[in-house]
Amino acid sequence: MNDKIFEILQYASITNALAEQAQTSLGKEAARALKPGSDLESVQRLLQATQEAFDVDRLKGSPPFGGIVDIRPAVQRARIGGMLNPHELLGIATTLYGARRLRRFIQTMHEDHPVELLDGLAEQISEQRDLEKLINSCIGDSAEVLDSASPTLAAVRRELRGGESRIREKLESMIRSSSVSKMLQDQLITIRGDRFVIPVKSEYRSHFGGIVHDQSSSGATMFIEPEAIVTMNNKLRETKLRETREVEIILQKLTAAVGEQAELIAYDVSVLAQLDFIFAKGRLAHRMKASQPAMNDRGYLKLRKGRHPLIDEKIVVPLDVELGGEFSSIIVTGPNTGGKTVTLKTIGLLSLMAMSGLFVPAEDGCELCVFDGIYADIGDEQSIEQSLSTFSSHMTNIIRILKDMTPKSLVLLDEVGAGTDPAEGSALAIAILEYIHKFDCRMVATTHYSELKAYAYEREGVINASMEFDVATLSPTYRLLVGVPGRSNAFAIAERLGLPGSILSFARGEVKEEDLRVENMISALEENRLGAEAEREEAERLRREMEELRSRHERELDKLEAQRDARLEKAENEARDIIAKARKEADEVVSELRRLAMEEGASVKEHKLIAARRQLDQAEPETRLKKTKKPAAAKSAQQIGPGDEVVLTNLGQRGHVIELDGKEALVQVGIMKMKVAKDSLERVQTAPVTAPKQKPVTSVKRTKDDSTRSELDLRGANLEEALMDTDRFIDEAFLANLGQIYIIHGKGTGILRTGIQEHLRRHKLIKSYRLGNYGEGGNGVTVAELK
Repeated sequence: MNDKIFEILQYASITNALAEQAQTSLGKEAARALKPGSDLESVQRLLQATQEAFDVDRLKGSPPFGGIVDIRPAVQRARIGGMLNPHELLGIATTLYGARRLRRFIQTMHEDHPVELLDGLAEQISEQRDLEKLINSCIGDSAEVLDSASPTLAAVRRELRGGESRIREKLESMIRSSSVSKMLQDQLITIRGDRFVIPVKSEYRSHFGGIVHDQSSSGATMFIEPEAIVTMNNKLRETKLRETREVEIILQKLTAAVGEQAELIAYDVSVLAQLDFIFAKGRLAHRMKASQPAMNDRGYLKLRKGRHPLIDEKIVVPLDVELGGEFSSIIVTGPNTGGKTVTLKTIGLLSLMAMSGLFVPAEDGCELCVFDGIYADIGDEQSIEQSLSTFSSHMTNIIRILKDMTPKSLVLLDEVGAGTDPAEGSALAIAILEYIHKFDCRMVATTHYSELKAYAYEREGVINASMEFDVATLSPTYRLLVGVPGRSNAFAIAERLGLPGSILSFARGEVKEEDLRVENMISALEENRLGAEAEREEAERLRREMEELRSRHERELDKLEAQRDARLEKAENEARDIIAKARKEADEVVSELRRLAMEEGASVKEHKLIAARRQLDQAEPETRLKKTKKPAAAKSAQQIGPGDEVVLTNLGQRGHVIELDGKEALVQVGIMKMKVAKDSLERVQTAPVTAPKQKPVTSVKRTKDDSTRSELDLRGANLEEALMDTDRFIDEAFLANLGQIYIIHGKGTGILRTGIQEHLRRHKLIKSYRLGNYGEGGNGVTVAELK
């Protein structure tokens, strides 16, 4: 692709903006060297990598690139045997650490959110832990060679520090003496040429022995090395030379280790540059609020709300355009300053960005093409030095384009045919456009010539377009209107500016009738377009509202269905648990009945059947909703009288009413008599029974039943309920042949204890009763002995 197109479309501004997003010099260099691709598959991979970087930046933030520097020159010098300095070695160590940390970051991200391309690149980074550890053991954070780098260096530096300390002590003792201090300019110790000296006044030079190493600019001070420390300084210098040689040995060793891994390190650096470059593209997409375009190689281009990336997004007018479908060429007409040139540059620059693997500032749903070349003739290239006019410069450029273009190229022409006689210019423009159109290129051209409107109307695959102009405000709106040719608006503008009507009338009379009809037709088309666009916008608004309502209703329906399913599932689980529990208890009851039947033959005693039935009734699951009392039941309860056959609703047993006492009734159930609440009875037959049918007492066999309880817990019950439960308990204990029972009533206020003991005193089956002894519950328990 010709480099001239990059200059015309200001492509360098995009690569510079991309470089600003890179975090390392490696990434910045790669960003500035970016060029568009011409292979569809490779461009799609570049865009996919940008999408992955975009997702990583959105989900995890910026990846860690700290410590990574450009170490390629140092690595190359190590490869050819040169010695690296501590700063270069430290840069290599920090880069190796940064590479390892970046690799771990991407791999962790890949586990949570797949980023195939980035993970594939990160996998190529080699692990250089041993080399990194070796350098860090010898080079400190301030790029100094550490004492721990070798035992020899540690010993030499200990000797060096000791020698310096002895020299300082010697000099300090000298400058503190009264005979020497008067000859000194200042009482301090300094260094000249790696040797310790003191500042002596120049007039005392002859009185002070030693070696002069320097003097002040005024000549008043001489920096003298006293003779007493010359030998000590010489020895110190020898020690420093030994230190220097040992440091060089260490650096040579480290450099050799780097040289052994130079090839791998260089490759790692190239991968790091690529990763930083990719993440810079992701960050640029965030900053531009750009989206990933779909790519093709069939010459199709569709932009939705495309924005020129170098124009402030607050003032730029979005561009909607489609090319390469029903038509392959667009002819844009309209006045100057209407935005035609910006439209051309937007189409060209966004195409270059997409071909470079960059997202484009447009809405989702855009599609762009991988062209083999983009050519443009935009702007005035008049050159005085080359004696080229505006027309000549345009023609030179267009001739070059016609020579280089292919059917897979995109051609952008601004003001084609301008700069010469209108008649000849329009004819030449039509000829050029026709040639390019027949060549099957994708083309967008702008012009002032009205003749090109008719050309675009008559040619298949070519369509008119214009830049919208608001006559009311005499200003352009910068909106591209595809399908509508542009109007000159000269008369309207002149009239709005106050040109006399007589002049306007004369001017209109000079316009050809055919041209006037065309202008009127365009005006009618524009009015119809504005009306249709308003209706379309209203329809679009209504559609969005309906979509929003439908989405909200679907969400609410999904929510209700989810709640219903959850409640049904919960109810089913609870019912399943209740049924399982009831089935288990029923099985236990049936097993007990079978055992009893086997123990006592074929007949099961009445009191045992009653107890088993009660246990089965208790195993029935309780309903969640409280059952309301039926009026019929209440009515039948009021009509119950002595002799009626009734059902005890709380026990599920049948019996006969013996007598009524207010709200209570004495009921005969089998051989047992019990007092129950009248509301708990339900009559089953209306015919009075004169004598309740009872089983012969002789069928009752008193045997001891081990399963019968010997104690009754009444704590928390009121006296009425306690007495009823006590009667039932005594009957069961008597039939089970128990000799002694325990009634637990608690201590409390004593009302329950007094009432129960008074009831026991009158009961015909109780022989005697007493309070519990120590270990039996004391005053909280009454122990009764049965007859």
